[in-house]
Amino acid sequence: MTSSTGLPPLSSKGVFSASSSCVINAPREVVWEVLMDWKSYKEWNPFVRSQRITDARKNLLPDETPREGCYLYISPVNIPPSFESTWFPSSAFERITALDHENYRAAWVNIDMPHWLLNAERWQALVEVEGGKTRYETIEVFDGLLAYLIKVFVGNGLKRGFIAMAEGLKSRAEERYERGT
Repeated sequence: MTSSTGLPPLSSKGVFSASSSCVINAPREVVWEVLMDWKSYKEWNPFVRSQRITDARKNLLPDETPREGCYLYISPVNIPPSFESTWFPSSAFERITALDHENYRAAWVNIDMPHWLLNAERWQALVEVEGGKTRYETIEVFDGLLAYLIKVFVGNGLKRGFIAMAEGLKSRAEERYERGT
């Protein structure tokens, strides 16, 4: 069941969360194309610089078509967000749990560590709003013992990263829509 925000109810409230949303002056289809074009992230996304489909050992696969159940290696993640290398680049190894092209939603969970140590669930959704615009919404909920350390040491950087990604997506999608490409 989808809430009025476009995001589903999350499985946990967690220790803390990072989220962002923005209204984008472009149709959902255009925004979705930008959001799913992971190879171009380095051009517009100062937070998540690259996402790649891999096997269970993080080896890149020739077919990088995202599907539910696929492994996703996200690296580097710049905290704080920057187009340049940062003092604290990070990475994440995830499993895609939802990829709903019809409803414009995607989700994944962290699988790098046992859930009791770190459990992270990320959702992104696009919702049509009045005037042919799109609202982008994203949230990641962190739980487990390491979530307390992440909150203290990089929690604010993660929150800034989510905002920077939303702003980058907005800029890229609006530019693409204005150009008609």
